[in-house]
Amino acid sequence: MGLAESRTALVIGNSDYETVSPLDNPINDASDLAIALEGLGFEVFLGLDLTREEMLARSRDFGMAAEESDVALLFYAGHGFQVNGANYLLPVDATIQSAQDISEQTVALGEFVAQMEKSQGIRLVILDACRDNPFEGDGIDLAGNGLARVGSDANFLFTYATQPDNVAYDGTGRNSFFTEALLNHIYTPGEDISDLMISVRRDVLAATGGRQVPWDNSSLTRQFRFDTSPATASEDTLLWQVAAKAQEPTLMSLYLDRYPEGAHVEEVMAFLEDTGGARTATRSLSAEEEGAEAARIWALAQRSRLRPLLEYYLAKYPDGANADQAQRLIESLPDPESATPAGICKRLATHPRDATGSEPGVPFDRLQKNAMTAIQACSAAAAQSPELPHYTALLARATIAAGDIDRAVALYRQASNRGDLRAIVSLAQLHESGIGVPQDLDEARKLYERAAENGSFDAMINLAVSLLEGKDVQQDEVRAVELLKQAASGGSAKATFNLGVLSQEGVVGDPTEALGYFQKAARNGESQGYLAAAILLDEGRGVEQDSAQAARMLLRGAAEDDGSTIAQLNTNAAEWSTNTMKEVQALLQLAGYYAGTIDGVPGPNFRSALQQWRSGGFDPAVLSE
Repeated sequence: MGLAESRTALVIGNSDYETVSPLDNPINDASDLAIALEGLGFEVFLGLDLTREEMLARSRDFGMAAEESDVALLFYAGHGFQVNGANYLLPVDATIQSAQDISEQTVALGEFVAQMEKSQGIRLVILDACRDNPFEGDGIDLAGNGLARVGSDANFLFTYATQPDNVAYDGTGRNSFFTEALLNHIYTPGEDISDLMISVRRDVLAATGGRQVPWDNSSLTRQFRFDTSPATASEDTLLWQVAAKAQEPTLMSLYLDRYPEGAHVEEVMAFLEDTGGARTATRSLSAEEEGAEAARIWALAQRSRLRPLLEYYLAKYPDGANADQAQRLIESLPDPESATPAGICKRLATHPRDATGSEPGVPFDRLQKNAMTAIQACSAAAAQSPELPHYTALLARATIAAGDIDRAVALYRQASNRGDLRAIVSLAQLHESGIGVPQDLDEARKLYERAAENGSFDAMINLAVSLLEGKDVQQDEVRAVELLKQAASGGSAKATFNLGVLSQEGVVGDPTEALGYFQKAARNGESQGYLAAAILLDEGRGVEQDSAQAARMLLRGAAEDDGSTIAQLNTNAAEWSTNTMKEVQALLQLAGYYAGTIDGVPGPNFRSALQQWRSGGFDPAVLSE
């Protein structure tokens, strides 16, 4: 990453409490995050199951290191609570018989904050500690659940696993929902921490059905990126690139399993069908090329946390530069053979619109093939975690896939009544279509409104489309745009793309805003945004004409979308300006794939170069400005 700044982190995970209820995941959360932070250039002070004296000692050591650091980070996982607006973190040896014992038996969050204030750099406080009152039933009233909001000086960011005065879940796997999401996004190249937190928030919201919403409070005066590498492409695209270049069936199969609705599924299926699952010959790589390829595979494995990809890296490069780190990371990941019912349920039944960094979601036709297994797993998960109605919603989806619509509707209602967003939206869709329930558009709209009010992006988008079209409801463009903007601000790429379309058409804002919306949508995963942005730049529609930037957008789209961009360039080349086509040729030449004349005229060499770029030859350095 080539870091120029010094980074220090204190990471604490307290699980094995002596006098209050133990927690399963904090030591895992802390250990796993420590590994990630070390890989990101942090000097890490790790403490597991610390007593009060040990917490205070670590705090002082951390303060001394933070004083000389450009970035100081505190992560705490364990019991935490608030009293009169002050937050307290619980050591494993705390013995609290009354509220008067709190100050002597706990460590105030303010103690750590005071140590961090010695740093003149960026200060990051990450608290996965907003859990239920550990003293409930002991007659100790802590005046509210969770942790309270904290004020601070400039250059602090406080991040909470859930919103103030609420509680977070410990998780049903190795990590809490919050820490799992953080680990899944912390290695995203070039992503500012504010955008990273949007990604984390979106994942936790999806994984808990809206029951838990991470929250942050920032006074940062400058940007911070955990991974300062240049932005590359989506994990979906990068895995395809690695698999295509290696011509490796194992990686192709991994792609299908991890991204069943990915942009490159058809290409993967064609490869496996043509080769019969056998590895095809590739040219020998030089030592320099082999090293670069090893680095690319490691970077993706570290970012994606895909156990099979890490195992592939170690098998192929047992003495590689990152072999030790890869082994440590594998040891921190759950073994598929020891998956919990909740893990199996999520893997088999998660809706694609609820995809997270660790669960891609499952298409309905694929769920139908595994419906009975999913029903068994989700039934067990719902029984084991009754506080999480999302498993009941997943059970409902598996049940409807098995063909038992009446039972599925009852389960959706059960989960909906307890506030699960996916269940509410699914019920709304059933009422819209009249499947399993009488068709009732008014009831559907009420359900969408309820889901939107509680944070469902799907509900916001569906309502917005209805209000824009004025179908079966009074047209209201203002409300529709408000809903789309709300969803977009929460990280919905589809809502952001729709705002780009509306801006382009003059329905919302100014046509000059369309480009920004399309580019942001593309960065967030709506890959068709690249082609839409390229069209505006090529034509100078609403923005200054910029062939060079249009070419960069086209090549990003060529690598990431479903093939639409390459089809455009190959079959509709005349619709693009000669200058933009020349810029694309020049970039492909720079990448080493195009040896023809830079004339803006597509031909066999140009088409071959585009295919090389898409199938293993994507190079983000070529696209840097």
